[in-house]
Amino acid sequence: MSSNPFDPTSRYVAIPTAEYVAPDGRRIVHLTRRFLPDRKKFVLLERAQVTAGDRLDLLADRYLGDPLQFWRVADCNAALNPLDLMSQPGGTVDVCLPQEMTAGANT
Repeated sequence: MSSNPFDPTSRYVAIPTAEYVAPDGRRIVHLTRRFLPDRKKFVLLERAQVTAGDRLDLLADRYLGDPLQFWRVADCNAALNPLDLMSQPGGTVDVCLPQEMTAGANT
């Protein structure tokens, strides 16, 4: 890929690409696997209570100022399925500072 097509706040911006050569010779560029970050490296910002009708994007907007950062909340909770985080009204969801804001905080 000649340039990174992802927004600087995307979860995919730092993910390297790889190339697959198909049997017919076509070259297919794809992202390599993205692993969830180590939860121990997060700094808790807030423990939010889930209310009925709440959504992950609304939670991200409320605490991080951007609904498109819902993936940061999912990462903070090590959620493979982000919908699970909001399924239990009355439960709690951790909201953490973005890791780039906490570099070295837990070392």
